[in-house]
Amino acid sequence: MALHDDLINAPDAPLGDVVGIWQAIADNLEPYIMTLWRPWVGYQVLIALGVFVVAHLLTMLLAPRLHAWMRAREGWPMWRIRWLVVLHKRLHGILFVGLIWIVIFAMREVTWDSRSYHLAIIAKLATAWLIVALTTRLIANPLLRKIVRYGAWTWVTLSILGLTEAFSELLDNIGFAFGDVRISLLLIVKAVLILGVLWFAARLLSRTAGSRITGNADISPSMQVLAVKAMQLLCYGLAFYIGLKTIGIDLTGLAVLSGAIGVGLGFGLQKVVSNLVSGVILLLDKSIKPGDVISLGETFGWITSLGARYVSITTRDGKEYLIPNEDLITGQVVNWSHQNDFVRLDIHFGTAYEDNPHDVRRIAVEAAMAVPRVLETKPAVCHITGFGDSSIDYILRFWISDPTGGLTNIRGNVFLALWDAFAANGISIPFPQREVKILQGSSLRTERQEGQTNLTEK
Repeated sequence: MALHDDLINAPDAPLGDVVGIWQAIADNLEPYIMTLWRPWVGYQVLIALGVFVVAHLLTMLLAPRLHAWMRAREGWPMWRIRWLVVLHKRLHGILFVGLIWIVIFAMREVTWDSRSYHLAIIAKLATAWLIVALTTRLIANPLLRKIVRYGAWTWVTLSILGLTEAFSELLDNIGFAFGDVRISLLLIVKAVLILGVLWFAARLLSRTAGSRITGNADISPSMQVLAVKAMQLLCYGLAFYIGLKTIGIDLTGLAVLSGAIGVGLGFGLQKVVSNLVSGVILLLDKSIKPGDVISLGETFGWITSLGARYVSITTRDGKEYLIPNEDLITGQVVNWSHQNDFVRLDIHFGTAYEDNPHDVRRIAVEAAMAVPRVLETKPAVCHITGFGDSSIDYILRFWISDPTGGLTNIRGNVFLALWDAFAANGISIPFPQREVKILQGSSLRTERQEGQTNLTEK
């Protein structure tokens, strides 16, 4: 009896008929296995082994030369180098596929097609396996790549050998019922393969669209981030929805799940939702964007990325702070480059009362304007702020246009310029002094006790 009839006549007992189905598959494969004992079949196997050995020898000869040629491609893009590395690793399979198809075409010209039938099956299998191995390299996730690769290898092997329908019936008979839904091994395999392929396609589409959006100079940085996030959400959402519909899962049951998720959001995920909403608000109002220099409390740095939950800030010392979006909405944030990159800095200093304040102000302004990074288009100014106990106090104000270059370092450079200018012009920077007066009728007596000198006032 044919395999298909055996499978159709089998009773609908998922676990009880597995052995019978395997027996039907074995009965169907028995005639094919018996053909392996024919002389020309053995010759074709030997020819395939010979082609494999020749491909191996050519790989040993060509692989080092290809590797040396790849190392000399210094100016090539990184994606092209990566594909060369992949082809270098699969060089043996590429040579085997090319050689075996040449042998098949040659044999069909000089002999009957039946004498290259099994060679054609081997060539089809090798070609399909090679294509699957090369295309699955596009999947970045290692686990997903392995699942899709081995699943595709199994499917193409069964398709070429004509066993797809038999194994589909076998996998469909292995399963269990969950309420009104029956989950079989075939459904799980379909779900993994279909969702894997759709997830990979969504990832590729979102990355391509994201690179085009970020490369558009007409779109502001904050809107670029918002558009990329929206594109990712749309692509992955469609992939998940289409995958479930293709598999045949009823999506009406998701209404109950969405209600449970809503209850969970109301109780346990308030902070997460708040950060998500705050992230959308930050992108829409354009208050901060990648590249801005901000201060939040004791944190000073520039924004490297805007995430769905947090903002990444890198400081001058190389530390990366992940600030929740809610803190940027509710807290006081100093954006040093919100409207423009011009920043005014103030430094305070004092000079002695003997120094002429007019000369001090002029020398301070000239010293500040001579420092690199200080803008000449916005002149520095110096003002007296008060008469202190030991000095006349001043404030020096100057402008820069590159806050990403740092603020502490430019202040330090201006202080050094003031020191040099004051030293060159004889202007002194006083320090607090205290005078001790001895009242009339008092005297000081020196006592030496245990090696220490004490002054005692009488």
